Amino acid sequence: MLELSPEEFEDLVAEALDEIPDELARLVDNVVVVVEDDVPEGSAPLLGLYEGIPLTERGPTSYAGAMPDRITIYRLPTLQICDSEDEVVDEVHVTVVHEIAHHFGIDDDRLHDLGYA
Repeated sequence: MLELSPEEFEDLVAEALDEIPDELARLVDNVVVVVEDDVPEGSAPLLGLYEGIPLTERGPTSYAGAMPDRITIYRLPTLQICDSEDEVVDEVHVTVVHEIAHHFGIDDDRLHDLGYA
């Protein structure tokens, strides 16, 4: 398996977030992005996970005071499927975009059509 320290991986996630166009980044609301080493025991294999209420489902009163949505990017599963650091950079970018798209209410079928599955 490819080796990349947690700090180096977090830097790649930060770089992927920085690549999001400003006009979209300004619309991201009440979201925290974290990096975890691995999915919880017993969970399906994932590279990333969005947990929250997509912008398309938020109402003016039903969302008030809600905890932040959470995007988790998983380091070890990503490293397991990549053969080079360049592949890790690409996969992190795709995963970050994929999870942010969920925040905007875009489902997996549409993301697959767009090449972000």
